[in-house]
Amino acid sequence: MSTLAIALTMLLCALGAALAGLLLHARLRERYLDADSKDVVKGIMGLVATMTALVLGLLIASAQSSYRAQDTNLQKMAGDILQLDHLLVFYGPEAEDARDQLREAVAAALDAIWSPNGVKIGSLGSLKIQARSESILAAIQQLSPKTDAQRFAQSQALQLALRIGGLRELLAEAQSNSAISWLFLAALVFWVSALFLGFGFIAPFHAANTLALSVGALSVSLAI
Repeated sequence: MSTLAIALTMLLCALGAALAGLLLHARLRERYLDADSKDVVKGIMGLVATMTALVLGLLIASAQSSYRAQDTNLQKMAGDILQLDHLLVFYGPEAEDARDQLREAVAAALDAIWSPNGVKIGSLGSLKIQARSESILAAIQQLSPKTDAQRFAQSQALQLALRIGGLRELLAEAQSNSAISWLFLAALVFWVSALFLGFGFIAPFHAANTLALSVGALSVSLAI
């Protein structure tokens, strides 16, 4: 399920719970809506709101940290790829085949990451891209340097190719392990729904309250 689908699910659950609370408020007798009853509901809502706020804060911080790590590693990989290309140019015309393979591998990786279905960093771990990476490494190893400069360029190119492969595996592995537990997400949906049910329960049914509840539900969904 996409993040947009999860956010829409959260929005519908929150709005549905708020509507149920408003209808419940309209149908209950006054003795169920006295000050003591409302105080109990507000106390429970405060507890749930605190837990929800903490979890949402942790989720946003985790997402930001994950994004920064991916961005940093992608920039490192891009810099290493440029440096590898410069080393192959420095090596000479004999390294042209390795350069062509590097160019094709980068194009394939870009198409896989920024696909029509969204950004998919985990696709860097696919067998196709891994095979291209191994092919580039083999092409560099098969070079036959004749001068000290070429031997130096080949040695540095091999180190860079191995480092690029390591960064690629790191990005793919980090993406595959970043999924949120469905039980955790279900608990969060339940907390938010319970919170908006309580909001609706203590509020009379009119346009201002309905608008406020809608804006609150949308805000929580955007955070998700």
